[in-house]
Amino acid sequence: MMQGPLPHPDETKTGSQRSRLFVYNGGFLTQSRVRRILDLAGYDIRLGLPKEGDLVGIWGDSPTAHRGKKIAEEHGAPLVRIEDAFLRSVHPGRSGEPPLGLLIDRTGVHFDPSLSSDLVTLLKDHPLDDSALMKRARDAMARLQDAHLSKYNAFHPDVPPPEPGYVLVVDQLREDASVKASIPFPGADQGRFQEMLAFAQEENPGARVLIKTHPETTKGHRAGYFDARDTSDRVELFDAPVSPHLLLEGAVGVYTVSSQLGFEAILAGHKPRIFGQPFYAGWGLTQDEFPPPGRHRRLTRAQLFAAAMILYPTWYDPHHDRLCQLEQVIDSLEAQVRAWREDRAGWAASEIRLWKRAPLQRFFGQHKRMTFTEKTKTAKKSGKNWMVWASKATKDHAGAHHLEDGFLRSRGLGAELVPPLSLVLDRQGIYYDPTRHSDLDDLIRERVTLTPQQERRIEALVMRLIKHEVTKYNLDGTLPDLPKGHRVLVPGQVEDDASIEMGAGKINSNMKLLQAVRAARPNAVVIYKPHPDVEAGLRKGRIKHAETWADVVAEHANPAALIDSVDEVWTMTSLLGFEALLRRVPVTCVGLPFYAGWGLTRDRLEAPHWRDARPGILGLAHAALIDYPRYFDPVSNLPCSPEVAVDRLIAGDLPSPGPMNRSLSKLQGLFASFAPLWR
Repeated sequence: MMQGPLPHPDETKTGSQRSRLFVYNGGFLTQSRVRRILDLAGYDIRLGLPKEGDLVGIWGDSPTAHRGKKIAEEHGAPLVRIEDAFLRSVHPGRSGEPPLGLLIDRTGVHFDPSLSSDLVTLLKDHPLDDSALMKRARDAMARLQDAHLSKYNAFHPDVPPPEPGYVLVVDQLREDASVKASIPFPGADQGRFQEMLAFAQEENPGARVLIKTHPETTKGHRAGYFDARDTSDRVELFDAPVSPHLLLEGAVGVYTVSSQLGFEAILAGHKPRIFGQPFYAGWGLTQDEFPPPGRHRRLTRAQLFAAAMILYPTWYDPHHDRLCQLEQVIDSLEAQVRAWREDRAGWAASEIRLWKRAPLQRFFGQHKRMTFTEKTKTAKKSGKNWMVWASKATKDHAGAHHLEDGFLRSRGLGAELVPPLSLVLDRQGIYYDPTRHSDLDDLIRERVTLTPQQERRIEALVMRLIKHEVTKYNLDGTLPDLPKGHRVLVPGQVEDDASIEMGAGKINSNMKLLQAVRAARPNAVVIYKPHPDVEAGLRKGRIKHAETWADVVAEHANPAALIDSVDEVWTMTSLLGFEALLRRVPVTCVGLPFYAGWGLTRDRLEAPHWRDARPGILGLAHAALIDYPRYFDPVSNLPCSPEVAVDRLIAGDLPSPGPMNRSLSKLQGLFASFAPLWR
């Protein structure tokens, strides 16, 4: 539940529980996300004049705030000050991107020490001693650092930071309300910034000084307090789109008036020098030139973070259209930021069948429209990144990213033209080809050790998959009567699938696999599960008289229920082997799927030499389900986390492609050799 000095409702309120909020700023009417968050938080936006019991809402200390202040004073109505929360979006608000949360403050505003605020009250009076709350704070701090997330996120972690050893001086927007309110002497803001720069040089003799410009100043929207006249042999302006986490990592000192970067500096382990009176000053975590009065408490970083990021804001989940906790906001922002970082240059795509193009455009084309071409030169000259459907890649596609379905795909078959919720892009190879190093191989190696937060996240995700029987395709099915005994599940596969062609050894057909299992387990109960594409008559791999080697042919059976009912699984390269590992069922691989060779399976083939790490099952799962794929929510039309994708697969509230898909898929296969556009 939302916590704070005043209750923040976390469900839509009705009747007498709601408050009428009168506003005099057009943004409250034109920004639908702001209106929706306020509505969910229990506020009904109104125009006109307030009556007894009504509230007046203003946006922080914006240029239009005086209207609301005047009305509130004349009618004796309490003020509610509203601001963007400290994790907002990819780009600043002027880009049109909606916020992921609001600061709804009935006492004051967090950046004005003369008014106090709900946040400062929290920092002064809340116990901040709950162990679960502190664990959440530490986990969230680690996630923000690991994912390189900040209030605004139009930067890329791959942009190299400057050589370490510099002093960081943080510029801010000229005449910004947060600056003017944070400086106790009216009109002293320009002088304060110059004083701060002088102190930075004097207190760090010989050190380089980087003036970090504000993102809106870099884009030319608003001026800052520093410009080229402030540079020298030691001092330079720095406006590269570098991750603030990397920038803080290389700094030997941080100087700011009231920037949020000062707050992030504290979280990064710095004790920044503060020349204003922001909310994070005065708690023993900063060096304050002008200590804010009345702040005598000493806080830890986790306590400061818990108050400012967990208890104070009202957070919004755009996928489920409801208020939520900080963790869900980090999930959502991480997915949106990843999509921007990977898609901002645009994509050219080759060997993409016609039916896949519209889903791909939604998946990868939200920041710059995708182009589809079969001409290599056109793709390379487009100035965009290049992707190719992995199984269609040839030597002519050298340099392209390889595209494939992810491991939590859909409710329904790809062969029936059901669009995917997850896709993977691999720069080096592709997960089902063990002859080449893949990005997934590297990610698995990196997850040999998980942080406590990573372990808790993937464990919770895996437990939901198991509890709700979520698999790749999530088809309905029953569990047949199974004889007693040592049960061995043998998943059938599509025999002309690329994973068989590249990852199988001498046992490269369903019949050969069944024969090998029967030879190795002569007294076992062998259960053969045909592949759903084969059962549907869409792909190759049907075995005549499979019951010759299998005790049970489990047609149209629920694969998750089957896994839970057997003692072991034998497979060539089926993803069902990975799903069995998640459920702690022993797996024997006669081929080399991505999950083989890491010490988690019994392997009949020698693994590639680069699979020498020994991750746990949760490390393997984190790489395969969180790090490697991207997910897209067809309900909100936004990039999403794996947790949201699992929600959709469980609920089944997904767009249906319609009854004609099976016929189209068969026609597609029939005419593929005559119509290159279908590829």
